[in-house]
Amino acid sequence: MTTHKKSLGGTGLVVLGALFLILTILNAVVFRGIRLDLTENQLFTISEGTRNILAKIDEPVNLYLFYSDKAAENIPYLRTYARRVRELLQEFVLESDGRLRLTEIDPVPFSEDEDRASQYGLQAVSLGTTGDPIYFGLAGTNSIDDLEIISFFQPDRETFLEYDVAKLVYTLAKPQKPVVALLSSLPMTSGFDPATGQPRQPWVVASQIEQLFELRSLDAGLTAVDDDVDLLILVHPKAFSDQTLYAIDQFVMRGGKLMIFVDPLSDAELPQDMAGASAALFQDRSSDLDRLFEAWGIEYDADDVVLDQLNALTVNSGLGQPPSRHLAMLGIREQGLAADDVITADLSGVNLGSAGYLGTASESGLEMVALVESSDSAGIVAAEGLKFLPDPATLQDDFVPTGERYVMAARFAGMLKTAFPEGPPPAGVEESAELPDHVAATDAPANLIVVSDTDILTDRMWVQVQNFLGQRLFNAFAGNGALVVNALDNLLGSSDLISVRSRGTYSRPFDRVEALRADADARYRAEEQSLQRELEETERRLSELESAKDQENLLIISPEQQAELLRFQDEKLRIRKALRDVRRDLDRNIENLGTTLKIINIALVPVLLSIGVILMAMVRARRRS
Repeated sequence: MTTHKKSLGGTGLVVLGALFLILTILNAVVFRGIRLDLTENQLFTISEGTRNILAKIDEPVNLYLFYSDKAAENIPYLRTYARRVRELLQEFVLESDGRLRLTEIDPVPFSEDEDRASQYGLQAVSLGTTGDPIYFGLAGTNSIDDLEIISFFQPDRETFLEYDVAKLVYTLAKPQKPVVALLSSLPMTSGFDPATGQPRQPWVVASQIEQLFELRSLDAGLTAVDDDVDLLILVHPKAFSDQTLYAIDQFVMRGGKLMIFVDPLSDAELPQDMAGASAALFQDRSSDLDRLFEAWGIEYDADDVVLDQLNALTVNSGLGQPPSRHLAMLGIREQGLAADDVITADLSGVNLGSAGYLGTASESGLEMVALVESSDSAGIVAAEGLKFLPDPATLQDDFVPTGERYVMAARFAGMLKTAFPEGPPPAGVEESAELPDHVAATDAPANLIVVSDTDILTDRMWVQVQNFLGQRLFNAFAGNGALVVNALDNLLGSSDLISVRSRGTYSRPFDRVEALRADADARYRAEEQSLQRELEETERRLSELESAKDQENLLIISPEQQAELLRFQDEKLRIRKALRDVRRDLDRNIENLGTTLKIINIALVPVLLSIGVILMAMVRARRRS
């Protein structure tokens, strides 16, 4: 009997071992790439926008993943990220239902595969101890041999991984890019800078637009917009002739899409050199489309700037002054962004500088949807008063919030009438080209987006630019660029990339830790200010004692001075100890919080799950009995 039980026990172990082996093989083969995403925002699940892009591929797209597997065998972090990239690409292929074809290639040195990777323009980086170049990039082609590449998958851009791949696929699936025309009085695109005598780099937002659309720069003297232009962007329109305004008006009347950036005080118009900037301080740096706005029912005052206490950014004022909050330099966060509009729904924040505000005329019939607006701790100030502002802190002296929320970017929808009811304006002899028939009103509701700030487009307001192996890399700290491209995608009727792009900017701060840090910083500043007051009082006391001495005893320290110095030194040591205690308490609180979280994650959660499973088993057993 005992031998029989032992035999059964051994057989059971063999069966369990075989079952475990079979399940392991099935898990590796059948369930490969399948994951359970329990993150709050489903960060590791392909977004709906990506699925739409993959579903709209008409002809097959070929993807070639070049990864130097052998050369990167001693670089664990790169191998881990390569697995993440490979799994994402495989999910793309599965979701595409055969529209995507993925080929994985290991370009070993001196091979045809390495030559092929170099021919595609992929970047080789030397990271390992062997010195062999490492390729880790993606090349994609379509049926007409268009080529798009990701030269190197950088691990620090993991949050943008899905967007980068989706954008590559989207570009290859839609080889005919929409035509976006840009009419700007600011130097947004590449060219020659006469002030420095060097080539001018394009603004990052212009580079982003060029990646997704066919960007065409227009001259300020245009008299008609080409028929193949799908969308027109106006940036800082100044002193446009009637012929140019008429061309813009008729473009909209014929159903063209329009995005406008105006500004009551554009810092982007200031030259970079000090001499030019000083001269430009006295010039008018505002822009307006008053004739078109008045006819269309859009209200905007180029003389007023929005100030906001709640959303003010801290800036360096220079001239030896400490950093201070600038009420006209605004960082608008989620509370000021439209949560129910696809353009701004998933943005974490945008930065603006000296922005105006927008509205609609009561009789216009236009519907205004606010995209970016101030808090209710905002007010209005004359733009002229900000031109010669030596210290931004002075804006707080006489500032009184109105309690209103001011709209700084908005979508306007509705039927529009032309600003030229009498027909085209008379043209000069040289501008007497034949124009299309005059259109008096739109046939369908127009869809315009207006932003009352141009500084929102400048690099300094939202992105850091770095050079990496001869390439410009962009690290965005605000959603300005995403807002612009989201708006263009939406106006052109393509919103698939928007949800993917927004996921790249998602961050989840440690709210409790940040609150602890903020409390400690406040206490630290209070103690520091106390020390400064003690120092000033001691110096004043020493000065009084010094002034009471005669000329013969200038070099002799009196007992009163000696006592004062000793008292100050003791007080200084006490306050420094208090400062150290504040920092020590902060570290202790954060460590205690971390310990609590570890206990919850490591011990409490498994215990709760075990109790839950046991209770479920007991309930099922009771039901069966």
